[in-house]
Amino acid sequence: MYKTIAQLLHHIASNNPETHAQLAKDEEGIFHPVSYAQLHRQVCDAAAGLHVLGVKRGDHVGLISDNRKEWFVADLATLAIGASDVPRGRDAMAYELAFILGVTESSVCFAENIEQASKILELKEKLPALDILILLDPASDLSEIKSSLAKDVELLLLSDVMARGKAFNDEHPDFYEGEVAKGTNDDIATIIFTSGTTGEPKGVMLTHENFLFQLEQLPKVIDFKKGERWLSVLPVWHSFERILQYVILSQASTIAYSKPIGKILLVDLQRVNPSWMGSVPRIWEAVKTGIYQNVKLKSPVARALFHFFVWVGSHHANAMNLVTDKMPQFGKRSRLFDFLLGIIPLIVLWPFKLLGNVLVFNTIKKKFGTSFRAGVSGGGSMPASVDRFFKAIGITLLDGYGLTETAPVIGLRRLDRQVPETVAPLPGTEIKIVDESGNPVAPGKKGVIHARGKQVMKGYYKRPDLTESIIDKEGWLNTGDIGIWTHKGEFAIKGRAKDTIVLSGGENIEPVPIEARLRESEYIEHAVVVGQDKKYLGALIVVDTKQIELYLKQNAIPYMARFDVIEMPEVVELINSEIADQVSAKNGFKSYERINRFTILKHPFKVGQELSAKQEVMRHKIQELYKKEIQSMF
Repeated sequence: MYKTIAQLLHHIASNNPETHAQLAKDEEGIFHPVSYAQLHRQVCDAAAGLHVLGVKRGDHVGLISDNRKEWFVADLATLAIGASDVPRGRDAMAYELAFILGVTESSVCFAENIEQASKILELKEKLPALDILILLDPASDLSEIKSSLAKDVELLLLSDVMARGKAFNDEHPDFYEGEVAKGTNDDIATIIFTSGTTGEPKGVMLTHENFLFQLEQLPKVIDFKKGERWLSVLPVWHSFERILQYVILSQASTIAYSKPIGKILLVDLQRVNPSWMGSVPRIWEAVKTGIYQNVKLKSPVARALFHFFVWVGSHHANAMNLVTDKMPQFGKRSRLFDFLLGIIPLIVLWPFKLLGNVLVFNTIKKKFGTSFRAGVSGGGSMPASVDRFFKAIGITLLDGYGLTETAPVIGLRRLDRQVPETVAPLPGTEIKIVDESGNPVAPGKKGVIHARGKQVMKGYYKRPDLTESIIDKEGWLNTGDIGIWTHKGEFAIKGRAKDTIVLSGGENIEPVPIEARLRESEYIEHAVVVGQDKKYLGALIVVDTKQIELYLKQNAIPYMARFDVIEMPEVVELINSEIADQVSAKNGFKSYERINRFTILKHPFKVGQELSAKQEVMRHKIQELYKKEIQSMF
């Protein structure tokens, strides 16, 4: 049995040499395959090349790049010789790179292209340990980098490193296998610095065992098939996409590289025809919004049919859940009553559901290709409305839950038992939900989620104090997330403990469900609820400008320019109406959870500014950036 990711690669490549490992696009957008034998050879040469450059077992190697085929080569080569990589995406800010590469004392760093290389070289004074910079993009022209920047740093292409490695391997044919054999499951594979949603980034040390444990457990709940294609769209430096890459490798399947951009994504879904795609909830929200936007351009009859069949699909799915005992049981339910409640609607709606498939839904599903089995969503809880919509049209989404500190999977929705709003613990993982005193809570009661298992990190890099604050002596990791058990053993995520807003009247409020509900409005792109120690709640609103403009045109309301619309009384009233409708008693919100004041922001949120790489709001930054706007509401 293999003990490291590199040993896993050797096993898979030896048994599936001609199977496609990767599909990557050329400049014309045509996908070209790389076999497992080719990938393994590239990794062998790159690993030897790193050795020639002086990288030793236990060293840290920077890896600043988005997902691409060369990223996987760099990652696997680094791990093969017992080093650990320090990854980050190309959207990383300069101060983040200075901190990450500086604190890990990385002497060798991979950079995706000229742009990233220049960004890193401009930080050279803050990175005294940096000696070698390796560019992944084969089209990079090293002469474009200013000689003043490259002083005291050796610049190489990945192909140069591999050429040196090949020459070394030719002279030392046993080197690579010998290095791979030395690896142990407790070796640190990577140090992933958190995106900083709660402050300064922390370096999460993840071992080979952290990843391999999940690769052993995940097939027990999802029946992956050898050779399936996956579309890769998320930042690969993040732990969620990272585990997906290793899942694909472990199943001798194929990674096809795309981007989370609507036009590119839809085209690649057709070209690649994948079985799976990993994504964050925000992408599925965007897909849903895009579908509704297209429907608005249809004839009145077509629009009416679409909305009718979505209603049918949603109620049919709910009836099916009642009949098959897949309703989330936060409170005890009668099995017989649920069956009787669901069976008649199920029978009545069945023919309409079939008709909806023929007239509407099959056309939508074709956009995902003919082999699509499911989307795997992580990096945040799936909004209930998005979950219901895709269930209604017949596209399966598997919601996952975890943290960077757990590499990342703690729980996920089983393919064979899809209970809405919930996830089930990953096999071999212990979950407990406790109250403020540390006592386990009963099903239906909220508490903080703690997890224990082999996927829990080794600790925070150079921060034993922070490690001890999150992992107790018995190995329980405090996730900081608020959860609630069902009576069937699943659990749901209800927000972050640190995000809880306490009003001056003592009411505790979770902002995440309110924000998710607000985003269900087609006119609201982002919402951040505020109000700590205040009498009532307020909200910062980012509107969907395209939808606002469409509303104005449909209602014959004149406007001068796009950047002016947020100040129009008609738009303010529209957003006020949407907020009141979404966060209301009919949708299950208490009176103190209503939004009393709101401010429409002038600009959309940006990754690295208000949003993390997972497109989660960074509340501490928003509190600073919009201090005046927040104060004005109170």
